[in-house]
Amino acid sequence: MNAPPPSAFPAFDVSKSEHTDALTIVGLTVSYRSRGRDREVLQDVSFRVKRGEAYGLVGESGCGKSTVAMAVLRYLPRNGKVKAGRILIAGQDPNTLDPDALRTMRAKSISMVYQDPARALNPSLTVARQVSEAFEAAGATPKEALERTVEMLRRVQIATPARVMGSYPHQLSGGMQQRVVIAMALASNPALLILDEPTTGLDATVEAEVLDLVARLRAEFGTAVLFISHNLAVIGRMCERVGVLYAGKLVEEGATRDVFARPRHPYTVGLLRCLPVTGRSKDTDRLDTIAGHLPLAGPVTHGCIYAERCRLADDRCRRETPPPYRVSAKHGDQMSRCHYHERAIDLPRNAGEAPDAAAQSARGDAKQPVLVLRAEHVSKTFHIPGGTLRAVDDVSLDLMKGETLGLVGESGSGKTTLARLLLGLVSPDAGSVIELDGARLPARVTHRNDAQVKSLQIVFQNPDSALNRSHSVRRLIGRALSRLGALRGQAHDARLAALAAAVRLPDRYLGVRTRQLSGGLKQRVAIARAFAGDPRVVVCDEPTSALDVSVQAAILNLLADLQRERGVSYVFISHDLNVVRYLSDRIAVLYLGRLMEIGPAAAVFDGPHHPYTEALISSIPALDSLDSGRDAQRVRLSGELPSASAPPSGCVFHTRCPRKLGAICEQQDPPMHMAGDAHRIRCHIPVDELRVLQRDTAHSTT
Repeated sequence: MNAPPPSAFPAFDVSKSEHTDALTIVGLTVSYRSRGRDREVLQDVSFRVKRGEAYGLVGESGCGKSTVAMAVLRYLPRNGKVKAGRILIAGQDPNTLDPDALRTMRAKSISMVYQDPARALNPSLTVARQVSEAFEAAGATPKEALERTVEMLRRVQIATPARVMGSYPHQLSGGMQQRVVIAMALASNPALLILDEPTTGLDATVEAEVLDLVARLRAEFGTAVLFISHNLAVIGRMCERVGVLYAGKLVEEGATRDVFARPRHPYTVGLLRCLPVTGRSKDTDRLDTIAGHLPLAGPVTHGCIYAERCRLADDRCRRETPPPYRVSAKHGDQMSRCHYHERAIDLPRNAGEAPDAAAQSARGDAKQPVLVLRAEHVSKTFHIPGGTLRAVDDVSLDLMKGETLGLVGESGSGKTTLARLLLGLVSPDAGSVIELDGARLPARVTHRNDAQVKSLQIVFQNPDSALNRSHSVRRLIGRALSRLGALRGQAHDARLAALAAAVRLPDRYLGVRTRQLSGGLKQRVAIARAFAGDPRVVVCDEPTSALDVSVQAAILNLLADLQRERGVSYVFISHDLNVVRYLSDRIAVLYLGRLMEIGPAAAVFDGPHHPYTEALISSIPALDSLDSGRDAQRVRLSGELPSASAPPSGCVFHTRCPRKLGAICEQQDPPMHMAGDAHRIRCHIPVDELRVLQRDTAHSTT
């Protein structure tokens, strides 16, 4: 390898970092033993996290982000080992400690918060036992531990710690579970807190609350944070510095504002361009994508590790390994492992041509929209021990040919239950009407004819749960064709090949079992299966929430293409409001089973909007939030979503509404007001007054 030029980053001074850094990683190389070979998953990674600093680590799944965390904790699996490099946590190297000293370090110096709080908590122990155990591990007596547990739960903004302490994890919401896990992680006042995708499964409002909590506690405790995420907007909001991992190598690093404003590696540029942002929609722009896939784990002996996917790559890139070039940026030094880092920002786009009017003809004539699906006064009541639970309450909406209706709202608002009602997976209450092409649908899917079953299909959030891991892709799609398309022989094979081509699934994957596929390829298989019967309506229930931004962009482009080509309609459920805005023509906002607002996507997002919608939209993390003052505009809701088994009287939102008028909100159910063409808002506050209030709020924080 060529010697680095004078502009390359100098080697870390480890002796100085022992006193100034919470975490120092120098030349870290980690390998996993697989099929008799050592495969390197991290290669010569070096970075530091200063005391009190928040450092973000981003990259696609498989880049090595979580392996970094496991190596820091000395918690690699049995087939993993640190081949080279050094790790220091507050001056101590975990790889040199004996078992007792390592337990002490884990108990007192470092803590970790995982992606899924439900899996991090023991379902058979109360919250009190689990949190107090963390204090006991740090040296407190059982009595002191319980006292500190109450205090810590208050510090993580749990208003009723006594009730929560007596609860089991399954009795708490996802946001509450994550607060409990954070309380446990902070019990020892650690020098370093590692957060591994801590908000991926949370609603926008809960995510914002958890991020606020982490920022406040970080300032209060002076704890350094290593924040691992594929959500670049969250990293932009939370972290002063960011490192970009690709295939086990740190390819770019610098102040977050500098890296996101002017990235200097083509991979970082590609990640940022994959994001759906304000002002872009499926009808005007295709999302940029990163072609190809991550290389197999292993050392790269020559050339740039990203060359095979890079549109700037030339013979030099394939021949010479780029050193870590350093430049001076606005907020500090910025490093990039790219020979052409000055030109990275001008990387040509990979999105393809924008859709034109002719390509959208399948969606039907805009002047004469065709009604496909209608739901009128749909309700669903579940009978539970001690009472009833009204999951969906008198919801009416319709769906046109080639249209996407986005369903948004917090967990527990009734989105998935409404989708299941439309699909016939659960039966609605008496008086509910669901029609397809003007004909009433039987309540249960088992009573619907073949044409009706084919017309309404679903793509689930987690393809791992929806697909049989032991079956080949050909068998999974073929079985759906046999059942929904009634095809046999050559017609069956031709249709299967056409479906695979439509979802951009290469032929070489047809004989592969789904357990051997990446998350993005699995979701393509799930989409192909849903389209096997030429559906009229496809329900997409969080289809991209678990995917990297690059894979998410490809799936969103695919859904938009299929809609234009086939005129299919979507009911799109997601808590990522940027994704909803990009893909949706209209948006319906649900709260506690009630329809609070419905209208064109632009009208709902731009306002005026319902106070609940206002809170949801203001909670969206944005890449520009560091400089724009956007966080100061956020509407903060008090309390948690009430139980649907005991909903508030009057307006169901009044217990949390920041714009509550008074007794009228507590006593009377508000009417639906017209806020514009096909835009309706359920609120006692007149539309014109909402418009003024929301405009004044925006102006006061700019």
